[in-house]
Amino acid sequence: MKNENIIIAVVALIAGLLGGYLVFSISSTHKQEQAMPAIPAGSGSPTDYARRIAEAEKVVAQDPKNVTVWISLGNDYFDTDQAQKAIGAYAKALELDPNNPNVLTDQGVMYRRVGWYDKAIVNFGKALTLDPKHLQSLYNMGIVYAVDMKQPEKGLPYWKKYIEVDPTSATAIQIKGMIEQYSKGTPPATK
Repeated sequence: MKNENIIIAVVALIAGLLGGYLVFSISSTHKQEQAMPAIPAGSGSPTDYARRIAEAEKVVAQDPKNVTVWISLGNDYFDTDQAQKAIGAYAKALELDPNNPNVLTDQGVMYRRVGWYDKAIVNFGKALTLDPKHLQSLYNMGIVYAVDMKQPEKGLPYWKKYIEVDPTSATAIQIKGMIEQYSKGTPPATK
């Protein structure tokens, strides 16, 4: 259980960081019709999140086609462990921008959180179709297959691809350790 909690925390941290990056990169490429709060995604107190969520909900109620705010709202729901609401916000964002591998991956992580592993796999697969080197999707595909679905033979190729793309990061080192454990027939303790 300890290792699974560590993996979940790492996935959430990385996805939160990528989600924050995504919000800032999108706002630089898409005209944002209404300003969002100046608090970076993935940071702040519960009060900051509550305020930011309330403001984003108002914006999308008035401007339901504002993909940037839907993504920000999904990220804040993600960061505050509101998986169902995050899934819904990401779905709205994907209606507007269906080819966004970061949003597909974040929604996939939320599907995983609620135990919808098949849906998570579909999302990660779509993200990898759009970007075959999408690190978060490669990582998460391995996690869902190896850890959640107990099918490491399906997960290991995704982790190996991750290491090919990014061989020296902290995540790559973690993945190498997990691959080694599975190769020895002793998967990481997950429960």
